Amino acid sequence: MDTALALTPALDRTDLLAPPVAAALRGWPAELAARVEVAGIDPELADTAAFCERYGVTLADSANCVVVAAKRGGVTTYAACMVTATSRADVNGLVRQLLEARKASFAPLDAVLAATGMEYGGITPVGLPADWPILVDAVVAAHPRVVVGSGIRGSKLWLPGALLAGLPGARVVDGLGLPIS
Repeated sequence: MDTALALTPALDRTDLLAPPVAAALRGWPAELAARVEVAGIDPELADTAAFCERYGVTLADSANCVVVAAKRGGVTTYAACMVTATSRADVNGLVRQLLEARKASFAPLDAVLAATGMEYGGITPVGLPADWPILVDAVVAAHPRVVVGSGIRGSKLWLPGALLAGLPGARVVDGLGLPIS
């Protein structure tokens, strides 16, 4: 079984990116966009655990984008949380506090897919709606090269965590991810 991944500059393979992701990367300075790579994968293996097992990527090198719906005073705000695959986002604690919400929960899938133009299993912070805050766990931000979704199930992005931390609306947060026991 071949587990090798053919990494290539993301902008050379926009067919492996959701349209909002490709558009976002095209808007980056060339020297930053050049640091983002993409590889095609089996779409049936897009879920993090299956992807990591099949392609030999450690969970600590993979980050999940969890979209949260924060509610306060009848207004719902969406936000993305980037945590390593070895942790879970502290949605009801730290995330709720940071978003100044009365209630925070995982966002409804249909609303996320409609708002992002991305596929379930491929949601990524690159190319999210501009008004969505992006909370990045400090561990992810410090990672030299983390694997994230590409907006579609059939590929993954590799990029420095610092690029995620530098996204518009991004905020680096210590302790955003709670270890999975």
